[in-house]
Amino acid sequence: MKLFVICALLLLKVTLGDACASGQFTDSGQCCSLCPAGFGVEVECGKEDTKCTPCPQGTFSSSDSLGPCLQCTKCPPSLPVLASCSATQDTQCECDNGFFFLSSYGLCAPCSKCAHGEGVIRECGPQGNTQCQICGPGTFSEELRSTKPCQACTQCSDSEVEIRACMPNSDTLCMDKKLHILSRPALDGPDGTRDAPRFPGVEEATTEGETSPADGMPKFTPQDEGGSNNILAYVSVLAAVVLGLLIYVAYKCWRSCKQKRALSKARAAELGASPEGEKLQSDSGVFLDSHSLQDNQLSKGTKRDSKLDNRLYINLPPCRQEEVERLLQEGGGRGWRQVGAALGYEPEQLDLFGHGEAPAHTLLSNWAQKEGSTLGLLCTALTRVERPDVVTVLNCPTQGVSVV
Repeated sequence: MKLFVICALLLLKVTLGDACASGQFTDSGQCCSLCPAGFGVEVECGKEDTKCTPCPQGTFSSSDSLGPCLQCTKCPPSLPVLASCSATQDTQCECDNGFFFLSSYGLCAPCSKCAHGEGVIRECGPQGNTQCQICGPGTFSEELRSTKPCQACTQCSDSEVEIRACMPNSDTLCMDKKLHILSRPALDGPDGTRDAPRFPGVEEATTEGETSPADGMPKFTPQDEGGSNNILAYVSVLAAVVLGLLIYVAYKCWRSCKQKRALSKARAAELGASPEGEKLQSDSGVFLDSHSLQDNQLSKGTKRDSKLDNRLYINLPPCRQEEVERLLQEGGGRGWRQVGAALGYEPEQLDLFGHGEAPAHTLLSNWAQKEGSTLGLLCTALTRVERPDVVTVLNCPTQGVSVV
């Protein structure tokens, strides 16, 4: 008898599985009820049905579920509150356009974009990140990184023929039925053959009394005068390019010599060298490594500024911030990701920043909102990843020597 009851319960679960929203059943075979939005589970479903209780203050439940109420998110001090937490909705923090608030990390992360063949079903915003879905039958999306929903496929008209059917990642391809490539060409010759096409500048392959090296092959008459003009034009352009390269190389050499001379004078002044020693250094054939001199100056300036410079990065002029972001964006193996790690960011947070179009801007904007985000701390991180060029941009007003 007990075996029969168990089999009946199993059969009932299989039969009603699709109709049971929770997918769970009590010991007697009853479908477990879901707690509605604003309520959390007080007693889990088991011998009896689920018992729900209203979410207390400071917690919420945004959808029907079998879980407890969740703690409300607190916005960082630098982010304004867009909507307060309620029993059915979490706190909404206001981020810039193109970003959404990620409560698990407490920061604004860049919005994702839908892949090729997918469309947006929920736009990125205070409710969360972008939600995408593969385009269904009759719809498509040709954009590689889309922020729009799927579009309806084009229907070919009666005067067109369908060349390719609509797919999730491409629209229908139609072509006019009257195009000559879709029909057989007309036969112009009296014996049912087409006349050979004639081209300007082409003489007949054979004439009366002459034989062609290859029967049926046309003979082209070269345009001697036009060819000579083309050759002269190419030679003129090539000469201009070579002259431009020579001028550019001469300018670079002049600028390099000027830079070495300025660095030599600065080094001599710092060490208290005499003019005779300076002249010996610049003219006697003793070579001073300008790169090592520049690195020494930057490292000394960084140590000095990291201790004394308590200016906040957020107060830096926008043009200076843009220059720093550009250098870190183009840094390659020593770019924004390495600087972010030196500033204490986790790899998961850096991966989120990398989803946006300007990860360096996202990183520094988020870091500038934290307490104690001074230029001295940023210079220390840049020195750790060996980016003296960015330190130079940050410390331009305080450097004793300007590197041209």
